[in-house]
Amino acid sequence: MLQSFSISSLSPNNEQSVHEAAEILTAAFAANWPHAWATPEEALDEVNEALAPDRICRAAFDDAGAVLGWIGGSAQYGGNVWELHPLAVRPDVQGRGIGRALVADFEQQVAARGGLTIVLGTDDEAEMTSLSGVDLYPNVWEHIATIRNRRGHPYTFYQKCGFVITGVVPDANGPGKPDILMAKRVPGAGQPGES
Repeated sequence: MLQSFSISSLSPNNEQSVHEAAEILTAAFAANWPHAWATPEEALDEVNEALAPDRICRAAFDDAGAVLGWIGGSAQYGGNVWELHPLAVRPDVQGRGIGRALVADFEQQVAARGGLTIVLGTDDEAEMTSLSGVDLYPNVWEHIATIRNRRGHPYTFYQKCGFVITGVVPDANGPGKPDILMAKRVPGAGQPGES
């Protein structure tokens, strides 16, 4: 039973934790996104890319130091915007607040760097939402306005974390396989019109 966890930066010098993060990335996406980081090498490359000095890479650790999940991100638009990519939680501990805690921590990290907005893309390659398996053109916004979650797509998780759908990239992953774009203002960031 998971009692507690702590969040801190994932260290490139901790080889065990880096490999655990890569394994989590593959396991967390295996069921609905089997093409994402399908091999251990691809997952390890993604973790190492996230560990670059100009990026954010944070992990949740249990009391024994094992990685439970991790989150990464990179700056865009001169640091005003940060892309959250990826977020992965070990399948056996999902639903216990780890993902939400990682997102909240990521928001704090972005705020500390002066970021104003966080963006992310959440693909639907497996007809998990009403946006998948259909032709979204020409009425893309009508489809977005009536989106339904058919099978546990993570866009609703992100909505619970305060993100809103800002658009969609139809056919991003092939015909009828969109990428759902979401964003959130960084808590504490100034709003337009404020001085």
